[in-house]
Order: sequence, then structure tokens, then C-alpha cells
Amino acid sequence: MDYLSVIKEPIASDFQDFQSKFQDALMYSDGILSSALAHIRQRTGKQMRPMLTLLSAKNYGQISDVTHYAAVALELLHTASLVHDDVVDESSERRGQPSVNVSYNNKVAVLVGDYILSTCLLNVSFTNNHRILYYLSELGRTLASGEILQLQNINNQEISEDAYFQVIRQKTASLFETCCSMGALSVGASDEDVEKAKMFGQNLGTIFQIRDDIFDYFDSVDIGKPTGNDMREGKLTLPVIYALTHSDFEPMKLLARKVKVGKINADEIAVLVEFTKRQGGIEYAEQKMEEIAVDARRYIESSVKPDLQEAFSMYLDYVIQRNQ
Repeated sequence: MDYLSVIKEPIASDFQDFQSKFQDALMYSDGILSSALAHIRQRTGKQMRPMLTLLSAKNYGQISDVTHYAAVALELLHTASLVHDDVVDESSERRGQPSVNVSYNNKVAVLVGDYILSTCLLNVSFTNNHRILYYLSELGRTLASGEILQLQNINNQEISEDAYFQVIRQKTASLFETCCSMGALSVGASDEDVEKAKMFGQNLGTIFQIRDDIFDYFDSVDIGKPTGNDMREGKLTLPVIYALTHSDFEPMKLLARKVKVGKINADEIAVLVEFTKRQGGIEYAEQKMEEIAVDARRYIESSVKPDLQEAFSMYLDYVIQRNQ
């Protein structure tokens, strides 16, 4: 099924306007900055978050330039955070291509991320909307604090599902919820509707991250990060957290501690991945996604215009079932 075509159909022309503004925002005339921005433009992905902003706006009113600039600012903030995250995580790839820090160096990557962040602020200023500026600023703070919390959890020997969801709320979920709330704000939605949209986005973002984490337990050339990459970076995600907290098999917990201190090798990661699958970690994570999806579907049924419900439902289904 072509999920993306159904999702984009109600916002097709507006999405094209967004893409034009976004591409323009990532243009520079010459030098290393021009080259680095061109590198980023070539791997912008499906841009699911701007689609969500536009859909949320259309659900509550008429999409305008305010919506477009809000969507551009959000995607620029997201892009800047990815460039900086790759430096922090020492990642070599992003969406199947060399990361900016590998293609150039850490100094260039940090400065390019700063440039994109400043361009984000410029675009949000074009909305002339104080509340949109406030929401975007809060998102930037939340994303940064979430990244720091994730680093902190790596050094914390406790294996906790609560800690995992706390990181998700401050990273992926906060971005999705801000897309929904800023989209609603851009068309003058009521405070009650903005809050409903925000909660829908939070649920979407949580599901998105759980699905993303599940990918790390399988071999696939289609996935933009190698299997076991999270463990190599010291991260324990929901499937293995479940497996470890529902088993007394001490050797696996010793391997988990090696993940935390960054001393685990590829063979040991393979053992921990296989243990996670045997203990039902993947099934548990998928069950969690479905539980959260219940609230998301309730929002679609009760708060989304009838002519947009199919697009919203397809968006949710795509997030749950996507394979990359």
C-alpha cells in the first residue's frame, strides 16, 4: 500500500510550497557551507514531520504562509539536531549516507548545525506569532535536555523502562507533539484543540521511536543504521530492557552492563540481540505500540475532520508498520 500518497493527498500543493521554502532555506552561495548544505539537501528523507504539521493545520483551519514557515522552522530545527547528534554519537552514517561530521569534520558539522539552527529562528520569525516562537524555543530546549538525559542514562547502571520512556518523551515524542501543536496554532485553533493535537503527536512520536528501536534487532539493507548500533552506542532500548527485567539470566545482565560502559563487542551484541528475541522483547515492544495507538485512533475518530481521517489513519498505520 502506498501510504505516503494517501497521507499527502489532502495537502499536496501545500507540501510542495513547504519543500520549496525548505530547500531555499538550505541554500548558500559558495564554500564549505554551500557544499555541506547541498550534502544535507540530498538526504532530507520523507519529511513526515512537516506533513504532520500541515495536516494538523488543515484539520483546524486554512493553511497559510504562517503554517509553511512554522513547518520549515520545525524541520530546520530537527535537521540541526541530527547534525549535532551525529557529532555527539560519533555516527558515521545518516539515512544511508556519510554523516556531515564524517564527510567534513566535527568542527564543520557543529558550525553547520549552528547555521541551520539560526536559519530555523529566522524562519519562525516570519510567522509573527509569539506562541509559535515559544513552542519552538521550548522544543529546542527539550531536545537538548533529552540528549543530555540519554547520555546520563548510559552512565547509569540501572536498567529502567521508565527511564527509556522519559528519554523518548524529551526527544522523538516532543518533536512530533510540537509539529501537531504548532500546526494547530498556525491557524488559530483553540487552546483545547491545541492540547488535543499535542497529545496525538506525543503518541505518534512514542510509537515512531519504539518502531525505530525495533529495527536495531534485525538485519536489513533498507534500514539507515546498522543492526546493533544502539548497543554499540551504549543504549539499551525497550525490547532488551523488557527481556532483561523479565529474566534472572545473569550472563545477559553482565552483557547489558558492558553495553553501558561501551566495552561490548559485535559477537556479544549478537548474543544479547538473540536473547532479546527469545524472551519476547520484540513482541512486547510491538504490543506497547498498539496500546499507545488506541489513544491515537480515538483522537482521529473524535477530533479529525471526516475528509482528513483517512490521511491521519494512514499516517498512524505507516508509523506503526514502516520497515525503514
